Amino acid sequence: MLNLLAGLSTHIGPLNLFRYLTFRTGGAVITALVISLWWGNGFIHYMRSKQGKGQPIRSDGPASHLLTKQGTPTMGGLLILCSLGISTLLWADLRSGYLWMVLLVTFGFGLIGFGDDYLKLIKRNHDGLPGRLRLCAEFAVAGFAVGGVMYLTHTGANPSLATGLAVPFIKNTLFDLGWFFLPFGLVVVVGAGNAANLTDGLDGLLTVPVMIVAACFALISYLVGNVVFANYLQIHHVPGVGEIAVFCGALGGAALGFLWFNAPPARVFMGDTGSLALGGALGVIAVITKHEIVLAIIGGLFVVETLSVILQVFWFKRTGMRVFLMAPLHHHFEKKGWSETTVVIRFWIISLVLALIGLSTLKLR
Repeated sequence: MLNLLAGLSTHIGPLNLFRYLTFRTGGAVITALVISLWWGNGFIHYMRSKQGKGQPIRSDGPASHLLTKQGTPTMGGLLILCSLGISTLLWADLRSGYLWMVLLVTFGFGLIGFGDDYLKLIKRNHDGLPGRLRLCAEFAVAGFAVGGVMYLTHTGANPSLATGLAVPFIKNTLFDLGWFFLPFGLVVVVGAGNAANLTDGLDGLLTVPVMIVAACFALISYLVGNVVFANYLQIHHVPGVGEIAVFCGALGGAALGFLWFNAPPARVFMGDTGSLALGGALGVIAVITKHEIVLAIIGGLFVVETLSVILQVFWFKRTGMRVFLMAPLHHHFEKKGWSETTVVIRFWIISLVLALIGLSTLKLR
């Protein structure tokens, strides 16, 4: 549709707007938002009728969760993925190889998360897919995507850019990782997916940070893909990456629409279907734009949540004692007496501050 409308712009002047990346990104935001809001109520009603008691709630978690969250349907990530997918296909230039790599990770990880959610609903426990099987599937999807990104970057830009690692605050510098870039990229994508999954533990806690990170990478993608802006900011230009901004816009719009139903008290949970897919998408976008380290800053909330789990498990196995009252970190503050809404809003604020710090690296070089 995009190519058709752009082609007709020579005869119909207003259609020339479809040639502009900024216009299409805005269109993707609105389209995904409208679809999410339009389908949301029907989707939740359908999921509630099929899932019965909803997602199992941790018995060792905050006591209030057993009372307020029991019976809430999950797999809300399906609503996000449908809105995101339709909007992207309508507004993005489908000739972009980078775009297809992002879609591969998003829906590949979404399928893995769906399998995990489905098994949890059947078994009525938190086990889901076996850990090794889940990780193997994630690494397989991520490996294909990162390999594809390396090939596209090697053939479409400076070959050294394909395996190079850019460092914030250091201009015009690439650390060539060689073939080690492949496992590095795998860790970024899989790590981002699972970090987002760990963060998704309270109503709306993950949704807003994902919107913030998506908005940041919409801007980064646009700048990295534009040779003029890239040269001015002294960041590495990757031809063809600008189209990822449309995907990021659709992601932000879909998440915003989902927040309408996921805000406290949530009527639907995102589930692994959504959290794993969204985290993986942000990870592969960071690899494509050569801003992997910046993702760790902008998405610092995800990093902290993951580190809290790692530290908790490590220290408990070594000493038999706990560092936090409960991990991930958001549950620790709930155990300390913070209300769920207080934890969520304060974590949103932290995510916004980290995003501003991350974006500052674009100029401080």
